[in-house]
Amino acid sequence: MRAKKWAGILAGVVVLALWGVDGQAADKADQGPASPEQNWQVGFTPSYSSGKFGTDTTSTFFYAPLSIRRLFKDGDVTFVIPFVTATSDGRVTLVGGNPVVVQDNRGSNSGSGSSSCEPGEDKPSCLTGRTPGKKTTTAGLGDIILKGRYYVVEEGDFLPLIAVTGRMKLPTASASQGLGTGAFDYGFGVEMSKMLGEKWIAFLDGGYNIIGDPDGLTLQNQHWYDVGAGYYVTRDLLASVYYEEYRAITPGFVNARDVYFAMNYTASAAWRFSGGVTLGLSDGAPDFTLTIGTSYRDRKSTRLNSSHT
Repeated sequence: MRAKKWAGILAGVVVLALWGVDGQAADKADQGPASPEQNWQVGFTPSYSSGKFGTDTTSTFFYAPLSIRRLFKDGDVTFVIPFVTATSDGRVTLVGGNPVVVQDNRGSNSGSGSSSCEPGEDKPSCLTGRTPGKKTTTAGLGDIILKGRYYVVEEGDFLPLIAVTGRMKLPTASASQGLGTGAFDYGFGVEMSKMLGEKWIAFLDGGYNIIGDPDGLTLQNQHWYDVGAGYYVTRDLLASVYYEEYRAITPGFVNARDVYFAMNYTASAAWRFSGGVTLGLSDGAPDFTLTIGTSYRDRKSTRLNSSHT
């Protein structure tokens, strides 16, 4: 069984490396093919989330992902290595970097797996601090994510820029510490963007995630979408806002709905900076999320790239 799982990982890595696909809502300022002079991008985008997520106890998460992106003419492939700190009573954990409820208010989710735990066993039903209302702070490596994107339609006078996307989540986070589910997840989707005049840009993204079922839990697959618009305050400063909705992966809970406000600044052809605030609109979403980030793109020459992307 274990051999089959790792065979699936290797197959997925090969497919993504050849296809160049991405996953969930991406950095809007990063949509569009890269300059042919740029091959690699390294980014760091920490975020802090707080909310009850449909439970009666507030949980908080600090998510600090280091991303390494290989840029191609028609797409990109990104490897995300996150560090996570979680303060929760065990009913909320991270799935692909997003806090979601996986237990009901009694601390249970009737799955087909066994709830018994062997010493050192790593599964959500062996969760540290699982008593409802009793919070525990844990920290460690999060779930590593491999994602990518391939542009299938170039933007024209009437056509938007269209990319197909995909992602694979590797269960590297500790499920027993509340840092992940301990299962593999896969996803695919579509990104679209279109400049409206010289200042405005519109976005529409959507996708579907296949959520793995860890021992002791029953989770459902997730569809998601976001729609929004951005405005170039200056040539290098983009302000954007968009609405997001993610299907709840635990049956019986409401979908996560939120509105996200972001600023992206292109300091040079190599350096970019970003910041954002997410405000929850439903019980399934965080009350708020604060995000800051920076990225660096290498260059083959010192000539500046004049494009917004």
